[in-house]
Amino acid sequence: MLQVMVRGNDVHPVLLTTGERLLFGRDPHSVNGPGPGRVELRLPASAPHVSGTLAELVVGNEAAWLRWMGAGEGRLSSLLDAPGGARRVTLVRDMTALLDGGKNELVVLAGKQVGAELFTDLLMTFTVNALMPSTPSTPPAHRDTELKPHERKGQLTRHSKEWYVALALAEPWLAGDDDSPFPPTNRRIYERIRDWRGGHAWNLERPQRVDDAIRTVSQIAFGELADPYSEARDGRIQNPRFAVGKRVAEYRLVTADDLTEVEHAVRRR
Repeated sequence: MLQVMVRGNDVHPVLLTTGERLLFGRDPHSVNGPGPGRVELRLPASAPHVSGTLAELVVGNEAAWLRWMGAGEGRLSSLLDAPGGARRVTLVRDMTALLDGGKNELVVLAGKQVGAELFTDLLMTFTVNALMPSTPSTPPAHRDTELKPHERKGQLTRHSKEWYVALALAEPWLAGDDDSPFPPTNRRIYERIRDWRGGHAWNLERPQRVDDAIRTVSQIAFGELADPYSEARDGRIQNPRFAVGKRVAEYRLVTADDLTEVEHAVRRR
């Protein structure tokens, strides 16, 4: 019999066995309501943009899977027994992901509200003892939700100076070169933007202007609570721009399609 232990922010652990399913979110409601084999779990302090019904965990005979029903995104990481080592999957609406054996971690970016306009990540873990492929069923209807904080206000203006800086900073992750231990330097960011824009890069030949733009991007990506530049002033992080570049890619403030677009524009000149 397959068992899955569920843990999360401010949530008592829940143990599920074969034939059971767990619906969770800001205010989850299943079609038939709670009952034998069905559990509804409300996540405390969920941010308003977190879906009422975020996802459903289904435990089968030989496999367990998550059916994502939220309007936003989640990042699922398998930490122990994933084939070929740890893996990471971005979950979007109507997507189903099988859980690997061992510990699986789900991160909802900025999913927990800790104050007025202050957010931090919402974390959940799912620990299973085995995994074999299984065929998931069709998810129920989703509920509309509010936008994420960076979409509701402060979103980057497309093709603005900060947008290009975010694109250059996140390029290693967008291009699949995220194994590099170093983010782009100020000089590299300036040169990439100059090439993309045909020789004009505002005032970014001055390193301080690049730093200023990265700080603006950091505020949008992290918000006030976890801005790594604020942490850096207290000596708690050694390389904040690495954290910002990674976060920008994860949040999709800029995307691989954006990178492809500017590269194509260069080739068309």
